[in-house]
Amino acid sequence: MGQEKARLGIVGVGGMGSKHVSHILDLPNTELAAVCDSNPARLQALDIPPAIPQFQEYERMLAEVPAMQGVIIATPHYDHPDMSLAALDRGIPVLVEKPIAAHVREAQRLVAGYQRAKEKHQHLVFSAMFMQRTWGHWQAIKSMIDGGALGKLMRCTWIITDWFRAQSYYDSGDWRATWAGEGGGVLMNQCPHNLDLLQWFLGMPQRVRGFVSFGKHHQIEVEDEVTAYLEYDNGMVAHFITTTGESPGTNRLEIVGEHGKLVYDASLSALAEPDPVSADAAQKPSADASSNLVFYRNAWSSIKQIRESQAGFDKVPCHAEAVAYPPRGSHGHELIIANFADAILTGAEVIAPAPEGLNSVMLNNAIILSAHKRQAVSLPIDADEYADLIAQYIANPPSARARR
Repeated sequence: MGQEKARLGIVGVGGMGSKHVSHILDLPNTELAAVCDSNPARLQALDIPPAIPQFQEYERMLAEVPAMQGVIIATPHYDHPDMSLAALDRGIPVLVEKPIAAHVREAQRLVAGYQRAKEKHQHLVFSAMFMQRTWGHWQAIKSMIDGGALGKLMRCTWIITDWFRAQSYYDSGDWRATWAGEGGGVLMNQCPHNLDLLQWFLGMPQRVRGFVSFGKHHQIEVEDEVTAYLEYDNGMVAHFITTTGESPGTNRLEIVGEHGKLVYDASLSALAEPDPVSADAAQKPSADASSNLVFYRNAWSSIKQIRESQAGFDKVPCHAEAVAYPPRGSHGHELIIANFADAILTGAEVIAPAPEGLNSVMLNNAIILSAHKRQAVSLPIDADEYADLIAQYIANPPSARARR
């Protein structure tokens, strides 16, 4: 007998949706049950067997394909809550693209609707397409934090400015980079994965202060440059810096704890040198060591050093270690889809539970709301206040090149 396959439908087959169709056709544990898109030209462009049903109306697909065991939602952001709930209410498992919603109030409505549906359908699966959680370097960082390798966390700084986009990218669709079409800019369209990873690593902050520029580098109405300052209940602080206006840009993450500093830098081709401040006591790794993920491991706790050292200028001795992780063999979308199918077929735990997607939406909205109010905001934010702000921005977008 062949491997059991989950019969999956997909709605939205433009962009990433068309790639998800290919993933479903190629994976050993999935079968394409139906496709849906409001644009018939996109359906006609698909290279799929002619027997697979095609729909332009989502509700019809849900109603007329009773053998469908799950659905992937790959439509514009504002459609995610209603389409997900339509399937979940029927007991159909859902894998929703990121972000799960454009703002917190809709994300909360979606999560609450899922909880109600799960009362009727006990084993209902609800996953999100946060495929970067499958990447080896992020999994290594998560494991080290959870395992206590860094001890008490003190600071996180993520400079993620390699999202460069030319004006032609934004001009390619009238829905792009608009409050009405996407619900935001670099935070909503490029950075949901980064915000998801941030909360996955560190949890949620207590307070957020955002500084945002709308249309600073491009002729667009949404944000294309952001700096955020996050405060956590354990005293840790974090910085998040992003833009679509820098080339070549940077992707560098530093997480500092009492036991050392963990650094991921996408540009590193060889192990970074130890910090000059601790070079006297540092051990260089072997010459053939190479990694863009490095742990500068302290010999003992920096907190202990602060409290007990009688030498006022002596830093804690440290040595640099290349952190090994499995290479990324794929972009990860197919791994999330395969995991979704396994959860349906065998009850496997999902890699990225969709309710956790509320956290990245919360961070996104908090940064924008703080910039608008010109002050720090506490989490959770007032969902109605942000929904009103988005309605205001849709009706009267912030002026080009406005800065907060």
